[in-house]
Amino acid sequence: MVGWVRVRRPPVVESKLLCVSLLYLLTTLPLALYVSFSGDPGRRCLLLPFFPSRGGSAVKTAALLEYPPGYGEHKHALPVPRALCSSPVAFAGLSASLILHRSSWTSCTVPVAHLPFPFSRFVIPGDLTIRHDRPELTIVITAEYMHACTLSCTVTVILGLFFFLRGADYKTVVEEINGLCRNLSASSSSRSPVLRYQSGKRDTFAGNLSTEKRRSFFSHTDNQVEVPCGFFKEFPVPEADRLAMEKCRGVVVTSAILNDYDKIRQPKGLGAETLSTACFFMFIDDATHRVLTRHGILTPQATSTIAGGGATAVVGAWRVVTLDAGELPYENPAMNGVVAKHLLHRLFPSARFSVWVDAKMQLTVDPMLLVHALVVGKGVDVAVSKHPFNLHTMEEAIATARWRKWGDVEAIRTQMETYCANGLQPWSPSKLPYPSDVPDTAIIVRRHSLASNLFSCLLFNELEAFNPRDQLAFAYVRDQMSPKVSISMFEVEVFEHIAVEYRHNFKPDGGGGGKQPVTRMASSRDVGSSCERYLLKMWGESAE
Repeated sequence: MVGWVRVRRPPVVESKLLCVSLLYLLTTLPLALYVSFSGDPGRRCLLLPFFPSRGGSAVKTAALLEYPPGYGEHKHALPVPRALCSSPVAFAGLSASLILHRSSWTSCTVPVAHLPFPFSRFVIPGDLTIRHDRPELTIVITAEYMHACTLSCTVTVILGLFFFLRGADYKTVVEEINGLCRNLSASSSSRSPVLRYQSGKRDTFAGNLSTEKRRSFFSHTDNQVEVPCGFFKEFPVPEADRLAMEKCRGVVVTSAILNDYDKIRQPKGLGAETLSTACFFMFIDDATHRVLTRHGILTPQATSTIAGGGATAVVGAWRVVTLDAGELPYENPAMNGVVAKHLLHRLFPSARFSVWVDAKMQLTVDPMLLVHALVVGKGVDVAVSKHPFNLHTMEEAIATARWRKWGDVEAIRTQMETYCANGLQPWSPSKLPYPSDVPDTAIIVRRHSLASNLFSCLLFNELEAFNPRDQLAFAYVRDQMSPKVSISMFEVEVFEHIAVEYRHNFKPDGGGGGKQPVTRMASSRDVGSSCERYLLKMWGESAE
């Protein structure tokens, strides 16, 4: 008798769930390994190659400079505690529908006027449809490239974002700013009011003026009167670089690294025409030059000879200007840095707009869009962030001494008593539209107008008189100068979205403009009697 034996496949092979799981594993494992070990963060979003951007508003994704591994330009980035996006994910060419319930509208903390500007380099075409017949609001966003976030801040940010960006695409922004620069150049040649500066030679760079003399220039009613604005001693810019600075006629982006206090970092998110439209200048001294040369960043290949026998050095986007340390006007590197920070209108006399970036910051938004969004779009002279913690000048003065940002407590006390005796008041709603007396000046966007230039000159004179902590003199000058300067103080969340902040280089010997010598801690008791009324008003205990 012949028997039949039925051979069955093992049950494990017949499991559909197992087959699907294995297929999923074999598909995703290589992708996960690729993402984990990819050295370029820009290539970690695997969707991007399938959604190419349109040409006009394209954002440069290629690295401007490949740094040597030992330089560490991206080490020690500071965390951002108030980020609107808890887990940013880059994607392109996608549409997102967001339904926001009216019950959550009251949870918004960012006003319409203060938008999350990392979005501002992207175009949102089409119309916004608001359905009133349902208890929710539906917004459809189509973007070439943006960050998908958990937008807990809800409808105010999105509505403000849409209305701000409507029609403000990158190419339009560039054309508008270039047109403004041409118009401003034409108006300058037609004898419009300009600020005149004192010249000559004096003992110090800013003239070592007394309090009374500095204050005498706060009210500027006669354009024929010359204002002291530094440069009573030479600022050692090489001639080839000086000529290039004078030829910069549009937007200039500047930074400075003195005594190797920071890393040289490249801006991100630059549009296709920005490098050819805006000027990028980085001021360094001999100590920083030696470190960059040792790391192979400043090389003979990065330095080229130009007409007239001069040389120019370029590191990525930055034209590097090396200042002769023996000729710098101040012994303190921080004071030399504020020459480049606050007297840009004198170093770049033909520039119409400027973006100052502290070397500890790395821009992540195109500077042309920053100028358009923060200055041109708002019709102001200066745009700067509010301080994340301090509202009153006295709070910042006490923090400056307490945390040894400036070690001479006695000098800070003298400065505050001088300001209190000459009209400094704590912030109050009467100072609106200024929302604070304390800025974060790591990023300053300026229109080089008469009022803006005057403000910079008066502020710099205070810095030489006391110390380079520009936050301490900010409100004192702003509130008492005439004509008034129009300043937009944007929200801290905006500041944290347009740049990344890094720690300064560690200096074991305390050099590099680092910590001051150890001093005792400061408190409000260190402030003299001339500031008693200020403190009572600040604490809400004044009878006035």
